[in-house]
Amino acid sequence: MKHYVGLDVSLEETSIALISASGRVIREGKALSDPASITAYCIGSGVDIERIGLEAGPLSQWLHEGLRVAGLPVVCLETRQVKAALSAQKNKTDRNDAVGIGQIVRTGWYREVHVKSRCTQEMRVLLSNRRLLLSQRVDIDNELRGVLRNFGLKVGKIAKGHFEDRIRELLSEEPLLAGIIEPMLAVRKVVVAEYTKLHKLLLAHVREDADCLRSMTAPGVGPVTALAYKAGVDDPRRFKSSQAVGAHFGMTPRRYQSGEIDRNGRISKCGDEMVRSALFEAAGVLLTRVKHPSAIRDWGLRLAKRRGLGKAKIAVARRLAVILHRMWVDGTEFQAQPEMRARTGLKLAA
Repeated sequence: MKHYVGLDVSLEETSIALISASGRVIREGKALSDPASITAYCIGSGVDIERIGLEAGPLSQWLHEGLRVAGLPVVCLETRQVKAALSAQKNKTDRNDAVGIGQIVRTGWYREVHVKSRCTQEMRVLLSNRRLLLSQRVDIDNELRGVLRNFGLKVGKIAKGHFEDRIRELLSEEPLLAGIIEPMLAVRKVVVAEYTKLHKLLLAHVREDADCLRSMTAPGVGPVTALAYKAGVDDPRRFKSSQAVGAHFGMTPRRYQSGEIDRNGRISKCGDEMVRSALFEAAGVLLTRVKHPSAIRDWGLRLAKRRGLGKAKIAVARRLAVILHRMWVDGTEFQAQPEMRARTGLKLAA
């Protein structure tokens, strides 16, 4: 008889529920939240396990990989769908959640989440850490500008690399204030130095990655966008159609339909926010800074005249996501000619 397992993972312990094919709870228990302990519990049950359900979360990638290596049939479940299914329970407990997840995988009412490769996870850490340091540097700059403005000291526009010199110049006749600000400048110097290391590491990786270099042939797409897109997609074959990529990253409108009501809303903003932001920035560069003509640029500029630059950027970002996926699958570089329409299935005409 087939059996199903539901795992409700917390930081220290994981609640485990073993469900029969008929939906009856056979066994319940707990194990440490590590692959070896969960594997020992599942194998020790002595039954034929058809599927193990694991909700996406902070430990899910590590646990999923470990259980897969052990030969267990584990699937990672989409969080919003699991939350919706478990919300019908009267009492929320770890035990009940494990049973609920087991019932979800038993009935087949779930959407499996793609678990990214180890290399892709490392690249995401590189991207997120670089982004964090950049935001910290910007926060420090804005804080210093605001503080000095209270004393009538205006920083103004500064050439790249001369921010600290400008601050010290303004504080040359303010010894007490200079002593207060100096620790902030010291922290900023460290942040800038470490950010530079991560940025160089990112560029070095992109230079050795054929997929990223191919993506950068598209107008507006730089190394950060190329790497973010590759890390977000991971495996292009998991999308049946290139058109699905835009929706995957939350760049298609929400829709609400019930009875006589049928309306479209703003973009869903589901999926990877880092990829969505990178594509939006690339679309802005394409529409405002790139001068070389291309079908997608011309289409975006026409759309901007009718609907505004903001909506045009979103639309172009969605099209870029589709085009980059098609380029990746076909192994071809970007083509500015109209022939690209037939390859991507896009109607770039207004």
